[in-house]
Amino acid sequence: MNRICPNCRYVRKPADSAPDWQCPACEMAYNKGAGADVAESYGRYAVPPATKSAAGFSFSRWLLVLVALGLGVWAGKPLWQSTATVDARSVAASQGEQPAVTLYATDWCGYCAATREFFAARGIRYTELDIEKSSAARDEHRRLGGNGVPLILIGEDVVHGYNEATLRSLLKPWLRGA
Repeated sequence: MNRICPNCRYVRKPADSAPDWQCPACEMAYNKGAGADVAESYGRYAVPPATKSAAGFSFSRWLLVLVALGLGVWAGKPLWQSTATVDARSVAASQGEQPAVTLYATDWCGYCAATREFFAARGIRYTELDIEKSSAARDEHRRLGGNGVPLILIGEDVVHGYNEATLRSLLKPWLRGA
């Protein structure tokens, strides 16, 4: 390790001829340089500033910036996704195209009947698949995460159970009547 002068910041070299307690460049005693405080480490052995890892500081700075950007992207993602969904719906609504609506149901289910009545009263076109009569319908119902009926697929959106408020919000541009 090399000694660093607190007065002139000269890094002592092994070939310097001045005494160990004196700076070869400014000839000041190490512990008296620039009014050094006794508690400070002036003149003691240390790594010279030129050899300290400047990359370590910049790496931590970049790491902090990257973490902050990552958190910003992660926090803003729901805003981007909801905007994209609303934009896709508004484009489809402006073109007058109703998204594909599929109802996974059974004959005996009261909520399935309420969903059928809701669609019929408001002029919504839909395809009904009975999960008890068709194994393909049952498999697709399970793939969509269905644990019960009705399960309604509106475009890319999945509605589990009969939820009139959700159906109204997803199908708002295509609803007729009350």
